[in-house]
Amino acid sequence: YEIDLRGGEVRRIDNPSEMPNPGEIEAIREPWMDLTIIAPSRYIGAIMELTTSRRGIFDEMTYLDEERAQLKYKIPLGELIVDFYDQLKSRTQGYASLDYTLADMQAADLVKLDVLVNGQAVDALSIITHRDDAFFKGRELVNLLRGLIPRQMFDVPIQASIGSRIIARETVKAMRKNVLAKCYGGDVSRKRKLLEKQKEGKARMKIVGNVEIPQEAFMAVLSLGSGDKALK
Repeated sequence: YEIDLRGGEVRRIDNPSEMPNPGEIEAIREPWMDLTIIAPSRYIGAIMELTTSRRGIFDEMTYLDEERAQLKYKIPLGELIVDFYDQLKSRTQGYASLDYTLADMQAADLVKLDVLVNGQAVDALSIITHRDDAFFKGRELVNLLRGLIPRQMFDVPIQASIGSRIIARETVKAMRKNVLAKCYGGDVSRKRKLLEKQKEGKARMKIVGNVEIPQEAFMAVLSLGSGDKALK
């Protein structure tokens, strides 16, 4: 990505963690690719649906023979490298082939989508995405992470944010221990005191506790996009 800063500097980045503060950014340009897909003509509809959902711009279509067609698109590199090839093979039963080359750099309304786990930003889960897609990708990502991050002894909030604005949230519920299991009858105030003590203990654990994020959670970022249609 190429970023024009308000001071006149042009900065090139290849990692979301290197994105400057939004207040310093004048414009952002992303790489666009010339994409060529060859596939049986019966899959043209599925290919067009996929490329359009990834911000692809149709260029031309040529029939190579009675059964095969060649489609040309322009598409952002960021949309191409995340699960596009797997989705293309899936929707064409493995018959499609693709080739792409760098076309140019184009200005776009891009934002950095951060993921916070238990209030802490996880740089490895951050992505750069188009503003129009940020809400759907943020919601999909926190839903995926909720199913992948193990339960703790305290609630673990998972949030997607753009700057200081939270756009999606899910919670991994705490494992619950029945502290009243050995209280048969007895004074209600004692039971209440045990529950309050458990609540205070979980609050302390949440402050100092570290949440271990499994490798599958980081791989989930690479599968973003396959669920866009369902979410929208």
